[in-house]
Amino acid sequence: MNIVIEEIGADRYSLYDGIPARYTVESVFKVEVLDGGLGGFRLAEEKVATPYIKDYDGHGEHRPSRWASEFDMSRWGILLARDGERHVGGAAIAVGTAVYPLDRFQRNDLAVLWDIRVTPEERGRGIGRRLFRAAAGWARERGFGQLGLETQSVNVPACRFYSSAGCELGAIHRYGYVGCPEVAHEAMLLWYLEL
Repeated sequence: MNIVIEEIGADRYSLYDGIPARYTVESVFKVEVLDGGLGGFRLAEEKVATPYIKDYDGHGEHRPSRWASEFDMSRWGILLARDGERHVGGAAIAVGTAVYPLDRFQRNDLAVLWDIRVTPEERGRGIGRRLFRAAAGWARERGFGQLGLETQSVNVPACRFYSSAGCELGAIHRYGYVGCPEVAHEAMLLWYLEL
């Protein structure tokens, strides 16, 4: 395995599109409320009755090559991992664009890991960890003090990955997706890494 991670421009975003952003949901974190919330929250892992596929790219409207139609990506970092000629992963670091749930507070020291993905057949080989370190390094080199990222309570493997990579869970928003019926049952989990 000879993984090379490089920053790419808009002319190569279609290569990023070819990397699937889907996984099988086999368990979820159920948010348990303690003392009406005054005692905090606890995440309890539960197996799902019937595993299912969650695909972040859906029907194509959220593919990386379409992000530029929604966001000003002029300051973003888009990283692509390849093994020889095969594109095996990618990461997108968003800066200067309101993409994070708490962006209304205008934090200038926060870079957001907007997306990270590894082709299903290459998962478990350390490519995601290398992409994560490269994304954190990209943000650190540009003077950002923290890397923020969002995932959902149905993405238990991602939560475990972020925790093992040194991130801390900073917020649990039980109603973060209530306006989107197909995922309203999911809790929004916000993670942070000090840079």
